[in-house]
Amino acid sequence: MSVTQNNQLEIIKSPSTKINEVDFENLSFGAVFTDHLFECDYTNGEWQKPIIKPYAPFLLDPSSRVFHYGQAIFEGMKAYKDSEDAIWLFRPDENFKRFNKSAVRMAMPEVPEEIFMSGLNQLLQLDEAWIKKGGGNSMYIRPFMIATGHGVIANPSNNYKFMIILSPVTSYYSGEVKVLIAEHFSRAANGGIGAAKAAGNYAAQFYPTNLANAAGFQQVIWTDDATHTKLEEAGTMNVFFRINNILLTAPVSERILDGVTRKTLLELATSENITVEVRPVLVSELVEAAKNGTLQEIFGAGTAAVVSQISGFSYQDVYYDLPKIENSIAIHLKNKLTNIQNKLEEDKFGWTVKV
Repeated sequence: MSVTQNNQLEIIKSPSTKINEVDFENLSFGAVFTDHLFECDYTNGEWQKPIIKPYAPFLLDPSSRVFHYGQAIFEGMKAYKDSEDAIWLFRPDENFKRFNKSAVRMAMPEVPEEIFMSGLNQLLQLDEAWIKKGGGNSMYIRPFMIATGHGVIANPSNNYKFMIILSPVTSYYSGEVKVLIAEHFSRAANGGIGAAKAAGNYAAQFYPTNLANAAGFQQVIWTDDATHTKLEEAGTMNVFFRINNILLTAPVSERILDGVTRKTLLELATSENITVEVRPVLVSELVEAAKNGTLQEIFGAGTAAVVSQISGFSYQDVYYDLPKIENSIAIHLKNKLTNIQNKLEEDKFGWTVKV
């Protein structure tokens, strides 16, 4: 085990690698992790010296605040390797800003840019052999922070642990996706933490999603908490609707996550002269469009799948099939975006950042 030390970062290299045990042709999303992780602790009101070390479990006190009061946030990012073996990140500044926005909302300390970006870059360089070239291949990046302070008093923690772990992934394909429009459950509420990537947001979705799964649907399209008349997100993704050849999506709010993929697709669509409207989209509007034939597409947008097409939806026990179309905006935008991410197409927007 070799140790490299400088003023900013300590690197402890793993004495061996797990890479030869991995079947890169048959990866389950987020199930395999690389040889190393990045870690930095916040104690006594200050960020301590960061470290990269072999990936391994770690101990926490049973009274750590993360277990009792849910102070936990995360991000989802990807890195790509081009044909010349260069590593590229996609809009990492957006993930960094959103991570700290989540931290502020959850009463957690903001992570300095130097710790976040430098740690991420050096971790990717150390485990670069795990990033495979070729369409669909990428490295999923999971930065996260948890409260590690001891004690069960209901106050914010004094101590925190910021970590980054890496998971090689291939094309994410979920098959045909049928969704159920929520009539009772909500993803988030005004004044809540829906705009933060807080762990509890996702835990709260599991139960209604399980109910939808049991009814034969793969995901839920969430509606607003007050009236359940406005369409908001699909599963863990932002959601788009194509009605009358206009691409619609709800505006971000306290309830709706400011997705990086969502933001990117909106910019791409505008550059491709696709008519876009960012406004509240009503359930009644969607049902009427499905009935009169003007509803052409629904798709989710997020880091993992990039774009996930929806084949139909159910509302008030009535199921509506979507038409099979030739000129899919979802597929067109997904291809444009993944080509830019993989450096197969010119990045006119300045989104890709070399590691």
